[in-house]
Amino acid sequence: MTTLKKTGARLGTLPLAVMVLLAAGCGTQQAGDTVKAYRRSYPTPSTPADFLCPGEDPEPTAATAAATAPSATVPPTDHYAENHGFRVPIPLHGQNRCDGLTVTERVKSALEPLRKRGDFAPQHVQNVLTDLGYPAGKVYQDGPTGVGFLIVIDASPWCVEGTMSRDSTKADAFGGYPDGTGCEPPQGGH
Repeated sequence: MTTLKKTGARLGTLPLAVMVLLAAGCGTQQAGDTVKAYRRSYPTPSTPADFLCPGEDPEPTAATAAATAPSATVPPTDHYAENHGFRVPIPLHGQNRCDGLTVTERVKSALEPLRKRGDFAPQHVQNVLTDLGYPAGKVYQDGPTGVGFLIVIDASPWCVEGTMSRDSTKADAFGGYPDGTGCEPPQGGH
């Protein structure tokens, strides 16, 4: 029986020795050092770099700069903006931005003859867009002399939205919405 007591006492010291080693630690590394080392070894994600697209003016006007500047980088200054941030479209960057600019110019150029004739029939706008090779999308009457449209480009992660009125034809490309609803503006909020 004496053997069992000695073995039991020896087994009891093993967990105690392990606890002492764990509590003491090794070297001079502290708890926060692992996190700091991790942060140093992996770069943090940032906004992709934009570059001058073909046909783009190297000196953008104030209106162009404001339209292409990502609004997500500016913190909301009021609760309305904060609560409706999910409705702000995701801006395009890099080559996607250039592709988006190309598509919007192509769409505006194709719709311009309709606008000049005063033809705001949604079916005619849809015909022009499908003739360009884009899916039928959503075309809707926007007032008595206006048409709105939304094109979902499946091959790329972006959307084209615009309006055509007596005064102008506008189109913008964007990368969907932050809540994942695709190209349709999200509903709800709080």
